[in-house]
Amino acid sequence: MANVISVKVPDIGDFKNVGIIEVLVKPGDKVDKEQSLITLESDKASIEIPAPEAGVIKELKVKVGDKVSEGDLILMLEAAAAVAKTQKAAPAAQGSPAAPAVKPVKVPDIGDFKNVGIIEVLVTPGDKVSKEQSLITLESDKASIEIPAPEAGVIKELKVKVGDKVSEGDVILMLETSGAGAPESKPAPTAAAKPAPQPQRPAPAASRPAPAASPATLPPINEGSFGKAHASPSIRKFARELGADLGRIQGTGPKSRILREDILNYVKRILSGAASVGGGMPGVSPPPKVDFASFGPVETQPLSNINKLTGKYLHSSWFHIPHVTQFDEADITELESLRKKMSAEHQDKGVKITLVAFLVKAAVAALKEFPRFNASLDPSGENLVLKKYFHIGVAVDTPDGLTVPVIRDSDKKGIAELAAEIADVATRARQKKIRPNELQGGCFTISSLGGVGGTAFTPIVNQPEVAILGVSRSSIKPVYDGKQFQPKLMLPLSLSYDHRVIDGVLAAKFTTFLSQLLADIKRLSL
Repeated sequence: MANVISVKVPDIGDFKNVGIIEVLVKPGDKVDKEQSLITLESDKASIEIPAPEAGVIKELKVKVGDKVSEGDLILMLEAAAAVAKTQKAAPAAQGSPAAPAVKPVKVPDIGDFKNVGIIEVLVTPGDKVSKEQSLITLESDKASIEIPAPEAGVIKELKVKVGDKVSEGDVILMLETSGAGAPESKPAPTAAAKPAPQPQRPAPAASRPAPAASPATLPPINEGSFGKAHASPSIRKFARELGADLGRIQGTGPKSRILREDILNYVKRILSGAASVGGGMPGVSPPPKVDFASFGPVETQPLSNINKLTGKYLHSSWFHIPHVTQFDEADITELESLRKKMSAEHQDKGVKITLVAFLVKAAVAALKEFPRFNASLDPSGENLVLKKYFHIGVAVDTPDGLTVPVIRDSDKKGIAELAAEIADVATRARQKKIRPNELQGGCFTISSLGGVGGTAFTPIVNQPEVAILGVSRSSIKPVYDGKQFQPKLMLPLSLSYDHRVIDGVLAAKFTTFLSQLLADIKRLSL
């Protein structure tokens, strides 16, 4: 006799009351394990809820437009396999010795990212692994992420390879553990037990309806921006069939959802030459091809994936945002004395008080004074979204490129707490241990080159933010106090901003206010 089970919304992070935009099954349908049942959509991503096992849909409990949260019932599933599994396990319950358990290891919560590429598989079948040992390395457009073993054991079977795309919940391998507790049957290596294969992008000749005489081609799909686009699964499939990057398309549907017509219009514009391709300027020729080897010996080194994706992201930001940079200096003589004193006081706790912690604290105060800097333009470009929270991004240099971890609720933390958290995320970013959700939600970014050198630079705004603060190396300079010149430790500041949102007068007021705070550190609540 088949077993009817309740299928509920699994862990979907901190989201609640998420709207159902698609119901992909109906009563009577047969479904495989991991087959998508419904699609949810938050303000950041579309989420497909999979079947926990194979079976037949008996009854739907939800419809399009309903709001659901973790634990809500979505349908009833007749799962005959559940009884079969119980029957197979029965002999062990009658006194058989416990056998080693083979368990699937899945991709854990990696934030809102989906279809993240695997760049390294660090184990092979037969390997013994310890708990927390890295198994595979993923790489998104912002960071490299290592997936650890949930417990010690032996690798029995790999379910993925380098180049595969995975999301939260996808099975990556089978792990044989010590067998504590009830024994489990090793699942047969069926197609249903493996992550659903990602749709392959068709060859250009078959998928792009470009006229033979047209020199224009569609730019390649950027998986990072494609995965974050506001579109349903069917629209994503249609976009892949045409080779269209959803990350480049502005949606005209509800809440800027991308529609089929938006994709068709985008393809028509590109192929007619009416839109820029690859992020270039319309009407501007691409750079010339040069045979550098003809001038002498050369060596070609491929860019890391983060370098390439970051380059595209920054190019897009520079292309779409009218940048202006305001320069100023702050007298940090007293601040530096206080920093050294606090470092000595916290030395026994292992906390090093850095200048960046003070900069974060001062930036929060400046954002409160000038809320226009703590904002983003909406996709239409006609409305300003003012944020009531203060999440500050801190640029970190890693072996694979630049990443920007976000210090959340910076306004609620003291200098010592900020310094400890900044040190922690910087270390984990360099070790590829940073979580994707720790790179999201920033309001304002600080990029410090003080430890390297330089007197000033023009940082590029970190979209969708509207401003970024660059900090260069401080130096002793003579400063006139009205009677005589005094040696002061001066810190160069470079504030780049989106001129669509912020004008020059406001930018000058912001840097002046920030400089005054840093010069008179007692005004900050430390």
